[in-house]
Amino acid sequence: MLRIGHYLNQFFAGIGAEAHANYPPEVREGPLGPGRAVDGLVKGNGRVVSTLICGDNFFNEHPDDARRAVQDWLTTVRPDLVLAGPAFAAGRYGSACAEVCRLAEAAHIPAVTGLHPENPGLLVYKRTYAVPTGNSAAGMGPALAAMVALAKKRVAGTLGPAAQDGYLPRGIRRPGARETTGADRAVAMLAAKLAGRPFQTEIPVDKYDAVPPAPPVADMRHATLALVTTGGIVPKGNPDRIKRCSENRWCEYDLTGLDALSSDAYECVHGGFFNLPACQNPHLVVPLDAMRRLEREGAFGQLCNVLCSTVGNDQRLADCQRHGQEIGRLLRRREVAGALLVAT
Repeated sequence: MLRIGHYLNQFFAGIGAEAHANYPPEVREGPLGPGRAVDGLVKGNGRVVSTLICGDNFFNEHPDDARRAVQDWLTTVRPDLVLAGPAFAAGRYGSACAEVCRLAEAAHIPAVTGLHPENPGLLVYKRTYAVPTGNSAAGMGPALAAMVALAKKRVAGTLGPAAQDGYLPRGIRRPGARETTGADRAVAMLAAKLAGRPFQTEIPVDKYDAVPPAPPVADMRHATLALVTTGGIVPKGNPDRIKRCSENRWCEYDLTGLDALSSDAYECVHGGFFNLPACQNPHLVVPLDAMRRLEREGAFGQLCNVLCSTVGNDQRLADCQRHGQEIGRLLRRREVAGALLVAT
C-alpha cells in the first residue's frame, strides 16, 4: 500500500486564514482537509499517513526553518510519495509547494503538486511535477484527481511527455526516435504555417504582450502628472490591509495639501525587499517631496492629488493587467497626461 505524505498550508489544514499565516511547521498523523479526498481517490491502494502543515508567511519568511522542518518530516515519515497542495494561483502557497516538491525529489521521493500556470511557484522550482489548475479552490476536486493520476504514473514509472500526460512543461527535452528527420519536420511546419493550417512547434517560446510606448507629453508646463507605485506605500497602520505579496487589489490615497510623506504617517508594506529604509523615508519609493518642488518650479503643470498604490510582489499577470487598466481609467478621468511609476 502506497504511503503518502501531504503538505498543506494553514488555511487548507483548517487552522485559519491570513491571521494564522505565521503558523509554524506542525506534523499531524493521517489526512486533513483535501487529504481525505486523496484517500478516496487512491481507493485502497494507498493512504495519507502524515500531513505537514505550515503557514504561508512562515514558510516564505523563515525559509531555512521551513526547509529543515520539511527535511525532518521526510526523514521521519519516509513516505513513498509526496503531494503538495494544490495551491492554485496562491503565490506564497505555490512557492512553498514547489520547495516541498524540490526537497522530496532531492530525497528520492516522487512529488506532485497542482498550480495555476501563472503561479510564481513554478519560478522557484521549474522542474516541479505540477498539474495545471484553475485560480481558486473551486477546482479542488479536478485538481486532486489530476494530481493523484499523475502521481500514480510517476510511482509506476509510466510517465510520458507533459502534453501527453497532462502536467505543466518542465523545460526538459529528452532524446527519442521520430519517424521523420528534424529537417523534414521543420519544412512541414513551415508549409503548414504559410498555408494557415494548424501546427505544433517542438520548441515553444513564451509570448509576452507587446506594449507600445506612450507618446511623449506634448506640453509639460501645462500637464497634470500622477504618482503610481507597486512599492506598497500606504498610510500608517495599513488601513486597507494591503498584503505583503500576492495582492489582487490597489488603493488610492488623497495627497491634497501634502508636500511630503512623513514616516509618522506613511509606511511600506512590500514583502519582496528589505523595506525598513522605505518605512523610514517613504520618498525612496514615492518621491512626493521632489514632485512638489518641481511643481512649484513650473517643470510641469500640476500634480494629481491621488496616489495609486499596491504591492507588486508575486502578483499574477492577470491582476497586473487589470490594475493597469483600472488605474489608467482613473487617471484619464482626472485628465492626467503622464504618470511616474517608481521602480522598487
